[in-house]
Amino acid sequence: MSGTATGAGSTAEIGRRVLKLRTERGFTQRMLAEPAYTAAYVSTLEAGKVRPSEAALRHLAERLGVSYDELATGRSPHDATRLRAALTDARRALATGAAEDAAGLFEDVRAEAERLGFAEERASALLGLGDCALETGELTLARDHFEAVERLLAAEPLPRRVPAIRGRAVAHLLAGELRYSCYLLESAIDELNASGLHDPYALLLLYTAAIAPYMDMGAHARAVRAAELALALAPSVDDPGLIARMHRGVARTLIAEGRTAEADASLAKAQELYEQLRIHTDLAHCHWMRGYVHAQDGNLERAERELRTARDMLASKRAALFTGQVEVELADVLRRRGRAAEAEALLLPLLTRSSVTGPTTDAADEVNESAQADEPAQADEPDEPDEAGLTADRGAVHAGGAHRLLGLIADERGDVEAAEEHYCAALSLLERTGAAGDLADLCRLLGDLLRREGRLEAAMDAYRTGLGHRAAPGTTTLGPAPAEPPM
Repeated sequence: MSGTATGAGSTAEIGRRVLKLRTERGFTQRMLAEPAYTAAYVSTLEAGKVRPSEAALRHLAERLGVSYDELATGRSPHDATRLRAALTDARRALATGAAEDAAGLFEDVRAEAERLGFAEERASALLGLGDCALETGELTLARDHFEAVERLLAAEPLPRRVPAIRGRAVAHLLAGELRYSCYLLESAIDELNASGLHDPYALLLLYTAAIAPYMDMGAHARAVRAAELALALAPSVDDPGLIARMHRGVARTLIAEGRTAEADASLAKAQELYEQLRIHTDLAHCHWMRGYVHAQDGNLERAERELRTARDMLASKRAALFTGQVEVELADVLRRRGRAAEAEALLLPLLTRSSVTGPTTDAADEVNESAQADEPAQADEPDEPDEAGLTADRGAVHAGGAHRLLGLIADERGDVEAAEEHYCAALSLLERTGAAGDLADLCRLLGDLLRREGRLEAAMDAYRTGLGHRAAPGTTTLGPAPAEPPM
């Protein structure tokens, strides 16, 4: 127990608590002290001039009718229950309302838990603050909160820290740092398996989270294996929200394999669970992905309807980053439906702050000087959650997708210069992320454009670069796959 002059366990605070409780109960100092101690000792203690021993505190606590822990720390047995109820309210607010409102509730719990010395409740509040920051697109703040959880729980077993590790990996994924996101998740999986801590909940959380960066990097085999392991772990986990998230991840791998009917069925399961749990953000993500499934199937009318539903739900929760990402996919559907002007009007506001430093592919080097001049690098700017803008460090994959779509629109209307600039901007953004499949597609588009313009050498360089990304997607930047748990 600390002997510092401040804090709930300090000598002065203990003295004040003894004085307050004694006065409330109508005891004199002598009545409280006897038979083991003197009135003078109680007077000195109440003045904060002496720190009571454990034996003295236990005697005083018994006489005052409180627990030893309450007298020593200021925490009543009801405090933990009250804080946990407040955490439940904050999580409900995050699920059904705006993240900024939920963050205020989580911050109140965090401050109170810190004041009272409740480490577990403080960690839960910080985890909630991290989830709020993810939703609002404040990715640096989200990482700070998740790292604080890991520090607070450093002495705890790894499964206790896994939700924070997963949160940090998602923040890096949303920032476009796909390799590092994979590294965090795979390292945690390996550590769990190497230490024999085969916690089904922790492993399911990690495997489910790994699917998205694997898919974005083009590491489809790893994504499929992660989905298989997640499905095998699911019967051992009693958490409907996590099971629903797993079904969403599995659906991504099914879409990539062309199994759209199965993907839609998996999303339907997730959607049913989210509706029961009233988790609005994740429900919006289900509509988002179902829109993507319908777009892959060529059912553009249904795709547009689902994507608009997702966008409206996310916008109502002020989830700016996710709203912007959905709008990129909605714009793709609008372009394919022959409404290029609507698509362009949706995309341009998203890129007012996008950062481009210039692609590194040989083919793009020839044509990127003008794009660099028009769109200066802004990678070091802080997150601005009130805007839905997509930047190199905030939604980089979708920022690249937006430039790709604008390039296609410009190309279709014969504006070769604008198309070239947008393709180069997209390449610059995506090369940082390692999104192999998207990079290969962009190199093909750029190569086709350059070839039509008669710039054959530059076109060949673009094609070669694209083939390099296609050759072994994901394997050149990822190490060995993590060990698998015993099933």
